Amino acid sequence: MILNHTGTRIKNLTVSKTILRLIGFCFATFLILFAFLVYNYFDSKNTLISKLKLESKVAVQNDEIISQRKQIQKFAGQMTSLKSKLVGLNGFEKKIRIIANIDVPDEQNNIFGVGGSIPEDLDSDLPLTTKHNSLMREMHVQTRQLNLASIHQEKGFKSLFKHLEGQRNLLSSTPAIRPAKGWISSKFGYRKSPFTGLREFHKGLDLADQKGTTIIATADGIVSFVGSKGYLGKVIKIDHGHGMVTLYGHTKKVLKKRGDTVKRGETIALMGNTGRSTGPHIHYEIFLNGIPVDPSKYILN
Repeated sequence: MILNHTGTRIKNLTVSKTILRLIGFCFATFLILFAFLVYNYFDSKNTLISKLKLESKVAVQNDEIISQRKQIQKFAGQMTSLKSKLVGLNGFEKKIRIIANIDVPDEQNNIFGVGGSIPEDLDSDLPLTTKHNSLMREMHVQTRQLNLASIHQEKGFKSLFKHLEGQRNLLSSTPAIRPAKGWISSKFGYRKSPFTGLREFHKGLDLADQKGTTIIATADGIVSFVGSKGYLGKVIKIDHGHGMVTLYGHTKKVLKKRGDTVKRGETIALMGNTGRSTGPHIHYEIFLNGIPVDPSKYILN
């Protein structure tokens, strides 16, 4: 028995080892459970944050997909518009060829290729929530077709331009206006010679006016001869190409030299009375492939 300083009896408290072990086990279990709960809390929090980030990323990607699909649909509409314009240009070219009486090349009958047909219009109104794979495949196919059509159309316009350019050069090189002012004093064809009184063939057209009246080129060409030519006096001759040549005689003065390039309407000489002549006038001749033709048929003004 144990007494304290007052003489009171002190009771002894005895705890068994089993209880101590149980308390220790419970405490350790509590610590483990607490740690697990803390870990689980932070893990759940991080998972939630990752999920929110992923959802945000998915939302952004969905927006990008929607935007890309809108761009695809816009491009599809532009391709359909381009196809319509190419078809329209092809029709316009054919119309020009018909008006100008120019044959249409076989390859221009269908700009999308021999045996090909005009592609169907692309469906640019697909729901944005559906995949656009089929539309993109069709766009890829039509891109090749449009490229082929543009190549054919370019060739067609080049061919047309070349032909029209040749026609334009031919027209600009064909005499079409009067070489000078004045009145017709002698026509093309047989006539009575003013000098001999005999019947003769007059190879040109005579236009009479005052001495010094300007003489102009009746078409584009190159001066091939300048000088005196027997009874025609001072002469200037112009080669217009395509077998066409014009001659201007009895001039007072020639203003161009051999080799000069002249344009229709350009002054080339002055009317005179040189050579064998009864008065100031111009003797105007046109030769087609070396044969004299009636100049009056080439005067449109």
